[in-house]
Amino acid sequence: MEPIYLENDYVRFGVKAVGAELCSFVKKDDGREYIWQADANFWARHAPVLFPVVGKLLQNQFLHHGEIYNMPQHGFARDLPFVLREQTQDSLVFELTENPETLAIYPFRFSLQITYVLHGHQLEVRWQVRNTGTGEMFFSIGAHPAFNLPLVPGPDFEAYSLTFSQPETLARYLLDQETGLFNGQTEPVLENMAVLPLRYQQFEQDAMVFKDFRSDWVTLTCDHHPQYIKMTFAGFPYLGIWTKCAGAPFLCLEPWYGLAGSVGDVLELRDKEGIQRLAEGEVFNASYTIEIG
Repeated sequence: MEPIYLENDYVRFGVKAVGAELCSFVKKDDGREYIWQADANFWARHAPVLFPVVGKLLQNQFLHHGEIYNMPQHGFARDLPFVLREQTQDSLVFELTENPETLAIYPFRFSLQITYVLHGHQLEVRWQVRNTGTGEMFFSIGAHPAFNLPLVPGPDFEAYSLTFSQPETLARYLLDQETGLFNGQTEPVLENMAVLPLRYQQFEQDAMVFKDFRSDWVTLTCDHHPQYIKMTFAGFPYLGIWTKCAGAPFLCLEPWYGLAGSVGDVLELRDKEGIQRLAEGEVFNASYTIEIG
């Protein structure tokens, strides 16, 4: 199935029905594509939505009322077809609900709606998770958009920097390279500074994951040209920054409501760090924006 495209005077974006995945965001005045085009030589995805878990679980398992369930990395939503519920001139609304296959690995009934809305040079992404079953529901959700880097021909990946909306003192929470689980160690990254220069070496131990940041947005820029990406994620408790390997020409900026598992025991899902909870009929809402210029 071909992606659905919408545009205004400034930008055009496209979304695939599988995963309700953003696959294109183009600035129309110069035709520049900002979203990574899923080159399988590096990473064959664009911007998957992570649900109902973020990252890996120990042994790819969780417990619910003592019963073991198997769950793949980042959950299943990114690989399932969504239904297009609404389309307007500047917005798309997609929905995923439970089915027999999801219930076998995730014993909750739910509605996940993902909405894309254009505002000038900005694309707003809204999430709505509804507990449509009985009893309390536990989940995580996260964004994983990848951006072409460099943004323009010329200076490469390491000529770019991330600028936080305010000075930060940050430590990264380290992931075990073999298991993808948090190992309980941290490493300082910023000390009362707002600018983080990008280096491939930073990703030799997988993603940089931050828990205790204060900023509501970051910008991705280079001193050699005016093009930029700004991502706004007010209220998100966690942020991941990732690229695949040295030489990979993309960067992922990933605001999350949830985290990967930790080295230790398989946990009841309700006890997992970062888990979100919904009572029967309750609704979770969150949103972030991507601005290109």
